[in-house]
Amino acid sequence: MPPPDGRVPIATAPSPRYEAQRDMDTVTATRIAFVDDHPTLLKGIASLFSADERYEIVGTGTSADEAVELAARVEPEILILDLSMPGDVFAAIRTIVDSPAKTRIVIFTAYANIDLALKALDAGAHGFVLKGRPSEELFSAIGVVLSGELFVSPDFSQRLMAGFRNRSKREKELKSARLSPREMQLVDCLFQAKTNKEIARTLQLSEKTVKHYMTNLMNKLKVNSRLEVVLAAQALRRDHDLPDLEDIDPLEGEL
Repeated sequence: MPPPDGRVPIATAPSPRYEAQRDMDTVTATRIAFVDDHPTLLKGIASLFSADERYEIVGTGTSADEAVELAARVEPEILILDLSMPGDVFAAIRTIVDSPAKTRIVIFTAYANIDLALKALDAGAHGFVLKGRPSEELFSAIGVVLSGELFVSPDFSQRLMAGFRNRSKREKELKSARLSPREMQLVDCLFQAKTNKEIARTLQLSEKTVKHYMTNLMNKLKVNSRLEVVLAAQALRRDHDLPDLEDIDPLEGEL
């Protein structure tokens, strides 16, 4: 890196080797930590970065809980985090991002899954890199994230953007949906993983009527399964604060 005024203190410019050494002497190494439950991969990636004097490895872990503990204890500037490991990784991301340490998280995963990527980025991750890519991509991601920008593996970013647009459209559709009191009761039962028979007993309805409501819910929320009803209803509850079962008149809204 040349001096600010573009000149050197002697008549001839320093050699590239001198320049490189001077940069290493004046730039503080980036503190980095890795959390992945695959021992071989964890060892390999740590070895890759330990050979680079731009980085100082300050810790490793193998679970979501260890990621939170590690971030609080050593406060790395960058945390490389896998998605597939024990514990609630997304909760860990939120906890770390909300902490005073200001650690930036780069997801490093084998899962090219749009929903998982969006969930990780929503939780606060700053980068998303797919395993199997050249190592230079992970190094690039770290540089981009340290500069304050978001990084996503280039060949995955277009799919991610399409997923984001689809999700935005889906959220608008959900916000326009309005559930009746009885449908909200049914949703509460689904949150509790109740079967149709259990829902019928809880709401004092016939199973046939429960199935009718279920069909109406699927049509209204534009989904095709009970699981999708639950996921869509979770979004509605988050946006509209749907009441709990005990707060609803069991006869209100009856067919």
